[in-house]
Amino acid sequence: MLNILGRSWGLLVLRGVIAIVFGVAAILMPLVTLSSLVLVFGAFCFADGVFAVIGAFRGRGTNEDWWLVLLQGVAGLLIGAFTLVNPALTALALLIYIAAWSLITGILQLVAAIKLRKEIKGELWLGLSGLLSIGFAFLLIWRPEQGALALILVIGAWAIAVGVLLVIAGFEVRTHHAAAAGKPAQAAA
Repeated sequence: MLNILGRSWGLLVLRGVIAIVFGVAAILMPLVTLSSLVLVFGAFCFADGVFAVIGAFRGRGTNEDWWLVLLQGVAGLLIGAFTLVNPALTALALLIYIAAWSLITGILQLVAAIKLRKEIKGELWLGLSGLLSIGFAFLLIWRPEQGALALILVIGAWAIAVGVLLVIAGFEVRTHHAAAAGKPAQAAA
């Protein structure tokens, strides 16, 4: 797992930055219409899925756990594409999409963090990101009547928090991967 994430640490950081940008946009534009939120969310899931799939295939030949990252990417691609194809979704359907994606990626991030703990210290950040995503999914399922517009601030805060944790995890993995390879962290970039 360290080899997969270590070779693609930049993609992990980029995924975090995209999540932060999405979260800030959601908070700064609270009156955005449901259709705009659907399109932004769909694009976010799809982009996150693309980066996860790329990272998985980069580590495919060197690690047997590459499929965990691939599954996370496929979930993002499928939910992102389905959301973009159906922009007239109701608020409840959008909440189900967001909750399902957040739950799936959270579980897979937790599994990756558990596997990574055998290789490095610092897997905590990836695990916390997974737990936060799982908690967010249950929050959306628990209060669906609030609708996507009422939860936009929560959605934005969640995306920023997960983004920050993914950025930290990316740099932690970079440092540990470089150390395992016997190189200074700057040379691993």
